[in-house]
Amino acid sequence: MSASLLSHFSPQGQAQMVGVGGKTETSRQARAAGSILMRPETLALIVEGTAKKGDVLGVARIAAIQGAKRTSELIPLCHPIALTSVSVDFEIDGPTNAVHCLASAECCGRTGVEMEALCAVSIGLLTIYDMCKAVDRGMRIEGVRLLEKIGGKSGHWTAT
Repeated sequence: MSASLLSHFSPQGQAQMVGVGGKTETSRQARAAGSILMRPETLALIVEGTAKKGDVLGVARIAAIQGAKRTSELIPLCHPIALTSVSVDFEIDGPTNAVHCLASAECCGRTGVEMEALCAVSIGLLTIYDMCKAVDRGMRIEGVRLLEKIGGKSGHWTAT
């Protein structure tokens, strides 16, 4: 794929922030997901609420929301977005010793919220790792991906 097909590159191949001033403000939504796999004993600490650092999923939820809100500070070419909603849910998966994270982000703006949803998932899962690393450094974060985006010029997209 050539640099000319990517909007974050100028015709000369230099990184640039995409101009969105001429775009119409529309309702935009995105959903993302990911998982963290761990030892059964680690998952038990999370479920029982006995991790030494406290309520792992409660802290991870707040961190994920904060991650969505600060995406433009973390990803250099992302626009600051006035988010209207961010939600984060965690699902305990006992059979696979995993915690799955689902995040959604919404705004009414000129650019999408895919990166905000992806940042929320990433930061939420990294927070779980941070809070449990003393007992399980082998945890694995996997499958962080966009599930759906709605709005904007390109319309509705759903992962297959």
